[in-house]
Amino acid sequence: MKTTIKQKLLKFNTLRRIIQFLSFILFSAAIFNLSSLPILLPVLWTWGLEPNIIGDAFTALQLTLYNVLFPWLALASFLIVGVLIGKSLCGWVCPFGFVQDLVGFIKRKKMEISPQSHRSFVYVKYGVLGLALFISATFSASKFAGIHRGYENALGIFAKFPFTAVSPAETLFAVLPKMIQNVSVSLSSSADVGSYFASLSPLFWVQLFILVVVLIFAAYVPRGWCKYFCPIGAIMALLNRFSFLGLRRDLVKCAKGECRLCVEACPMRVQILDLPWEKISDPECIYCLKCVDACPNDAIKIKYP
Repeated sequence: MKTTIKQKLLKFNTLRRIIQFLSFILFSAAIFNLSSLPILLPVLWTWGLEPNIIGDAFTALQLTLYNVLFPWLALASFLIVGVLIGKSLCGWVCPFGFVQDLVGFIKRKKMEISPQSHRSFVYVKYGVLGLALFISATFSASKFAGIHRGYENALGIFAKFPFTAVSPAETLFAVLPKMIQNVSVSLSSSADVGSYFASLSPLFWVQLFILVVVLIFAAYVPRGWCKYFCPIGAIMALLNRFSFLGLRRDLVKCAKGECRLCVEACPMRVQILDLPWEKISDPECIYCLKCVDACPNDAIKIKYP
């Protein structure tokens, strides 16, 4: 019994949960009035908390282009993290990834998505990324040329944040807390709460709808947002192939013909057994190491570099 408990405690997934929780506390430290830090990370977070402890690199990229500047810091964040540790922040640090993992506990029986549909849906996040970058880049160019007024009026808040304006993380970590705070103030001052809700913009209801749909989807499909819609995941997927970090599958220990536990455990549906055994650096792998925990023969190891 003691050996079994010890083995469970030493699982990578337990360590990952602890690090995810501690990272979430760090990201939320603005609530405790800690000083902001000039750190940009390629994770899905919010700029709606003041002061912010950690900056979302993709939001920084959009904001920099809005100000007609080249996004050196944001690109450096993506490149440095991507080359050194690949998409591991998605699996170990990202606050919205942590929320999806928590939501995943709600429904144990998951939705089955066919392999063909999965291969098609994976490319949706590249479409989201391309659309956001297209809006940011074209607006930046028009602003540089001094012909941006009409474009900016047409885009509204999307001129500044084409993706972040409707990001589920922005809604969950910034928009909803601010709304709850405003409702609390209204209740304490005996103001008409109904009037406050009536005054909420259509954008808020769009944001809320997207958040609810994404969370419900995550309950049925593990890491559904990460797999199919996250533009940050799309950028990191492009860099993941060049990362120093990877996994190695021991051919001697691996019972490939009899066991597929590693593939079944993977939330990102990486076909581990079909990839080169020397180094597994699939674009979709978030290095959560669930495959390492699932392998009964200890055949999968971390490889670096």
